[in-house]
Amino acid sequence: MIVMVCLDDKNGMMFNGRRQSKDKVLRERMDELAGENKLWMNAYSAKQFGAEQGSNIQVDEEFLQKAGVGEFCFVENQKLTDVEQQIEKLMVFRWNRVYPADQYLDLDITFGNWKLLEQMEFAGHSHEKITMEVYGRWS
Repeated sequence: MIVMVCLDDKNGMMFNGRRQSKDKVLRERMDELAGENKLWMNAYSAKQFGAEQGSNIQVDEEFLQKAGVGEFCFVENQKLTDVEQQIEKLMVFRWNRVYPADQYLDLDITFGNWKLLEQMEFAGHSHEKITMEVYGRWS
């Protein structure tokens, strides 16, 4: 599976049970990256897609266990250490700011099993700069 996650500059994901931020252009980018592949998420995340929801979006509370090879998962409020071995790539979208957070990415992407493969910036709708980092496994 290919995991997509949004983080602030300190790897924060959520605060007080809510996402830190969201962006319409980022949702469009995620859909574009997934292409014809399934884009898995839970009901909480699906709410932000609303009418934009594409036909490839699969909503299931157990999506991290059901996603297959080459399928995408949008993760906002789940831990990833239990499924780390199934993750082919990790796509991090950075808000390039620090928000209050009480839930953080539970994978260490600075050391260990992950290496930065690609980095690019694009303008969002509500964020003037979003940085996409693509991580792959060390061989």
